[in-house]
Amino acid sequence: MELVDRIIISEEDIQRRVRELGAAISQDYAGKTITLLCVLKGGLMFLCDLAKHITVPVAYDFMSVSSYGDATESSGVVRIVKDLEESIEGKHVLIVEDIIDTGLTLSYLVNNLHSRNPASLRICTLLNKPSNRRVDIPIDYVGFEVPNEFLVGYGLDFKQLYRNIPFIFVPRKEFIQEA
Repeated sequence: MELVDRIIISEEDIQRRVRELGAAISQDYAGKTITLLCVLKGGLMFLCDLAKHITVPVAYDFMSVSSYGDATESSGVVRIVKDLEESIEGKHVLIVEDIIDTGLTLSYLVNNLHSRNPASLRICTLLNKPSNRRVDIPIDYVGFEVPNEFLVGYGLDFKQLYRNIPFIFVPRKEFIQEA
């Protein structure tokens, strides 16, 4: 594929880790129902695969927040594009994220959600980029720690494209500059 500089995480490694995360979540939430709160659009592929490996009852809800636009770095300004459809009051909520980068977006989201009085609120992210963190966020479930590079694939986009690629990669610099 001409846009790939190098693959960071293979499809096989992603699927193996998602199974492990699903098992850990199932064990931690035994006897409970959880609401998987997917942060759109990037978290959708991860949510779908993760939910298949969770054995406790789950409900889904979705939020869309933005701090990137078409940029490759977070702007730090967070806005809710799509809010929840159901109340989370008294519910066990697990935020499902594709990547935690600076932590600014997630910090805003967690504060917003805590004000809605869930029974519990935890975070599951496929990718954690701690070297770029600007806000400390306690993460309950982490798929992979990744380098401070622009990543694409498996839900992560470049200008809303390439989310469907089943592995995570660093795009060629020339590709990004040409786009």
